[in-house]
Amino acid sequence: MSSAGPKQAIFAGLAEVAQALGHANRLELLEHVAQGMRSVEELSARSNLSFANTSRHLQILRRARLVDTERRGKNVFYRLAGDAEVIELVRALGRVGERNVAGVSRVMTDYFHARDALEAVSRTELISRLRDGLVTVLDVRPEDEFALGHLPGAINIPLSELKDRLGELSAEREVIAYCRGPYCVLSFEAVASLRARGYLVRRLEDGYPEWKAAGLPIEAVA
Repeated sequence: MSSAGPKQAIFAGLAEVAQALGHANRLELLEHVAQGMRSVEELSARSNLSFANTSRHLQILRRARLVDTERRGKNVFYRLAGDAEVIELVRALGRVGERNVAGVSRVMTDYFHARDALEAVSRTELISRLRDGLVTVLDVRPEDEFALGHLPGAINIPLSELKDRLGELSAEREVIAYCRGPYCVLSFEAVASLRARGYLVRRLEDGYPEWKAAGLPIEAVA
C-alpha cells in the first residue's frame, strides 16, 4: 500500500486540530488561556474542572499545537500558540455555529440578544472614540485577568462589584463594556444592569483577546 500523499497528510493534521476543538471544556479552557498565561491549577479553578481533567484537556490542546507551555520552577504555565490564528479559528467556529446550529442560534436569541439587542461597537469605532476622548472603557473581568492585560485606559470593575461601584462611572459619559470574548456573559450582564440604571452603555463586539490578537495596543499592571 502506498503512503499517504501530501494532501492526505495535511488533512490528517487538520483533523487533529479539529478533534482538539471538539469538546466544550477545551473551548472554555482556550478562552481562559486567551486572557493570559495560566497554570494548570488556575485553569482548573476557573473552569470548575478537576486538576486531572484540566491537565488531560490541556495536553490534547498542546498536541494539536493550539497551546504552548512554559515552566517556571515547579509550575507549568499555558499560553496560546499564536494568538491571532487560534482566536480567529475559534471565532470562525462560532460564526459557523451561529449560522448553522439551531441550538447555538436559539441561545444567541434567547440569552444574548435579549440582554443587548443593540449593535455592538466595532474595534475600529472604539479606537476612533478613544482617540477623541468620548467614552469610558469598562473591563468587567476579574481583577487578576485585568492585570494580565487590558485595553488602554480601561477601568476595571468586575461584574460582581458593579452595583456597589456605580459612582466610578459618569452617567453623562458613554460606557463601552467588554470582557473575555464574544460569548462571555459578563459584558452582556453589565450592559443590561447599567442600562436599567439609565447609563448610556454599549458593548464591544468581542473582547480583550480579539483586541490583542488584532495587534492593537494593550496595557498591563506591572
